[in-house]
Amino acid sequence: MSNDPRKREHESQRLAKRLRHQVGQAIADFNMIEDGDRVMVCLSGGKDSHTLLDVLLSLQARAPVRFELVAVNLDQKQPGFPAHVLPDYLAARGVPFTVLEQDTYSVVKRVVPAGRTMCGLCSRLRRGAIYQHASAAGFNKIALGHHRDDIIATFFLNLFFQGSLRAMPPKLRSDDGQHIVIRPLAYVAEAEIAEYAALRAFPIIPCSLCGSQDNLQRKHVRALMDAWEREHPGRLENIFRALGHVVPAQLVDRDWFDFAALGARDNTPAPDAHAWLAGVPYALADAPV
Repeated sequence: MSNDPRKREHESQRLAKRLRHQVGQAIADFNMIEDGDRVMVCLSGGKDSHTLLDVLLSLQARAPVRFELVAVNLDQKQPGFPAHVLPDYLAARGVPFTVLEQDTYSVVKRVVPAGRTMCGLCSRLRRGAIYQHASAAGFNKIALGHHRDDIIATFFLNLFFQGSLRAMPPKLRSDDGQHIVIRPLAYVAEAEIAEYAALRAFPIIPCSLCGSQDNLQRKHVRALMDAWEREHPGRLENIFRALGHVVPAQLVDRDWFDFAALGARDNTPAPDAHAWLAGVPYALADAPV
């Protein structure tokens, strides 16, 4: 970023335009926001959710459809949490907002053993509070601040630690079927969000509960991703594009592609694995090659 004020302003405007384009494209591609929607924007106080709200407000003024935005913050009663920061900021901007208060901090500290990762339980409690409020307040869409790199990191977390090919969809229906969750930052790189947040001087509130834990698997994955991007610029974008170009026939999941029927000479069902192995002596099947 240039030190020249005029160049800095020009670069800032270019970045803002780029983010609006990426968010608008994601909204259009996945039909995230429709005419008449009431959108609950989850604002944690971090750079991602601040950027999400800011870009959505900018798009709201020029969008081809009319929709309502309300910022919602969950005060989890973490010690030292500056409860006045977000209300003051939102009120100054004239943004409708609600602050929910729920002491999830005490629950997490009581339940999770010392040294263990707190994010899983914290996320479940936070999600429950958000869903409950969305239902009570009549929101039909819940907007979260996850970005492109979060989606990629989730893919590798599932690949490395869960043995499954799963990521984080830009749009989903909650498990109970009652809520539509959208991620308008799905096409935006984290580095650009960080730059934008710095330029806009958002009042950032760091997570002091789990953000400082050093043993998170996600941090290890992010370090790997950062190394890839340094050594091979553009690799993360290629990985993200790959998540949108899945070819089930080139994988090995029999639930997604009928390999058994491929090239079969008649309609006779293929014998199962037990039938194939029944005639193979165990010692032979298990023998080293």
